[in-house]
Amino acid sequence: MPFCNVGTQLPSPVADVPLNNDIKIFYRTYGGGPTKVLLIIGLAATHEAWGPQIKGLTGATVPDDVVWSEEEGNGGIHVCAFDNRGVGRSSVPVEKSEFSTKIMAKDAIALLDHLGWKKAHVFGHSMGAMIACKVAAMVPDRVLSLALLNVTGGGFQCFPKLDQQTISVAYRFLKAKTPEQRAAVDLDTHYSQEYLEEYVGTDKRRAILYQQYVKGISTTGMQSNYGFDGQLNACWAHKMTETEIEVIKSAGFLVSVIHGRFVSC
Repeated sequence: MPFCNVGTQLPSPVADVPLNNDIKIFYRTYGGGPTKVLLIIGLAATHEAWGPQIKGLTGATVPDDVVWSEEEGNGGIHVCAFDNRGVGRSSVPVEKSEFSTKIMAKDAIALLDHLGWKKAHVFGHSMGAMIACKVAAMVPDRVLSLALLNVTGGGFQCFPKLDQQTISVAYRFLKAKTPEQRAAVDLDTHYSQEYLEEYVGTDKRRAILYQQYVKGISTTGMQSNYGFDGQLNACWAHKMTETEIEVIKSAGFLVSVIHGRFVSC
C-alpha cells in the first residue's frame, strides 16, 4: 500500500511546526501524464469520495500508483487523492494539537515531495479547501491553480445554519456506529432530498449512492473519535491571515471558488 511518511519529507521552510515523525499518509494515484492534480478531501471523508471526479479527469476507476516523471505521458492527467490524517488508512494522532489546517497542509506538501511533483493543480473540498488555502499560502510557487469547493473561513462559518434539521443530522452523525448508519446520515448531509429522490434508471439515486457509501466506509472502517474530534478542531480553529490571503492573491495562479446555491442541511 502506498504511504508517505510525513516526518521524513518536509524540509525548511515549511517545517516550522513540529511534526510527529510517525505520521503516515495513505494515498492513491490515477491516470498519468505531465498535468498533476492533487485532491484534498473534507471532514471525515476518505480519498474514495473523489471517485466521480477522478473518473472524469482520468477515465480511471481503479488506482495505478505508478510514478510518472514530469516529462512522461502525452498530455494526460495524473491525479493523486489521499486520506487526511485522522481518517481512513492514514495515521490517527490522539492529541488535538496534532490537527490543524496548517499541519494538514504540511502533510499535503510532504506528499507532493514524496511523489516528486514540483507543481500541481490543487483542488480542495470543505475542510480540504481550507487545507488547500494553507498549501497555496505556504508554497505558492508549487500551485498551478487553486479550486476551492464549499470552503469557509472556519469557526462559526462551518455551520451554515442552526435549526432542528441541522441538529438532527449532527446527532445522527455522532451516534452512527456502523457503515450503514454512517452512510445514511452522510447522504442527508451531502445532498438535497430532491436530488436523492430522483430516479436513475429504475432506482432512486439515494439507493445507488447508499451502496457506494457503505462500500467505501466498510473498506477503511469507521473513523475513530480521535480522528473526528481532531479534524473538527482543525475546521473550527482554521483562519487565514491577511498576509496569507495577500500571498495567494499576488501569486498569479487562477483561483476558482465553487459553492452551492442552497444549503440542504
